[in-house]
Amino acid sequence: MPPMLASDLPLPRIGRGKVRDLYAVGEDRVLLLTTDRISAFDVVMAETIPMKGAVLTQISAWWFNELEGVVPHHMISADADEIIAEVPALGEHRSSLAGRTMLCRRTTVFPIECVIRGYLSGSAWKEYAQQGTLAGETLPPGLLESGKLDPPIFSPATKAETGHDENITINRMREILGHDVTHTLESMTRAVYTLGEKISRDQGIIIADTKFEFGRDKDGRIILIDEVMTPDSSRFWAADLYKPGQPQPSFDKQPLRDYLDVERWAGRWNGEAPPPKLPASVVEATSKRYLEAYRRITGEELTI
Repeated sequence: MPPMLASDLPLPRIGRGKVRDLYAVGEDRVLLLTTDRISAFDVVMAETIPMKGAVLTQISAWWFNELEGVVPHHMISADADEIIAEVPALGEHRSSLAGRTMLCRRTTVFPIECVIRGYLSGSAWKEYAQQGTLAGETLPPGLLESGKLDPPIFSPATKAETGHDENITINRMREILGHDVTHTLESMTRAVYTLGEKISRDQGIIIADTKFEFGRDKDGRIILIDEVMTPDSSRFWAADLYKPGQPQPSFDKQPLRDYLDVERWAGRWNGEAPPPKLPASVVEATSKRYLEAYRRITGEELTI
């Protein structure tokens, strides 16, 4: 399938993120189309990553199917022909839909990222190493970088339109959403992560941390939305290479981050837009990393 930088469908477009284009389908459904755009350090690259959009969409679809009966979710279908049957106006756009689109129930989205951390890494490790805290809450002394957190820590964050999300305390989340909604979102987050972590570990992948989004549908139900346990929303590690006390190689955009780090240290990029041009080798390596994540999680090769 040819890489896609942006989509143009005959539906009202109601949003465009760093990666996804969002279209309205009537009043109660939305179409999520995941392009092959990629961002790093909050900057969207000029180049696309082949198959990335399909990987993110189809991993999410796979997880939504696995989560049937665990938590309610927004996916109606991620099959292009089923989507066209539901939305005939898309009949001439099958090539744009195939693999990368998901028809979903429309919700009112809660303005909180529900992050859960099973291992101490990334920004959480940086804060802990400096202050012994996570989002201002004290953690036990002596924890290691990449060390397992038992039980996993629920670590909500505010959703940022631009820049980084900001970690907040659960008390702050209660102030924003109320006690009952906060309790429900934490419980659903833990249920999804517990299942995902077990399934992934059986496939040789550790989900070190991940983030979920939730919304309320037209019937008032709180449901899981957006993407689920993908390389963009999660930190995937190879279980057979895991060694606490140090950073871990991950199944995500690491080849891209590594290249950009070199450019920054060499003084050829200031970390802001516009980004440097990506060599074909970096694009290819990043695409392969996403496809490998799909294969490792689902146990199958991605075919569109």
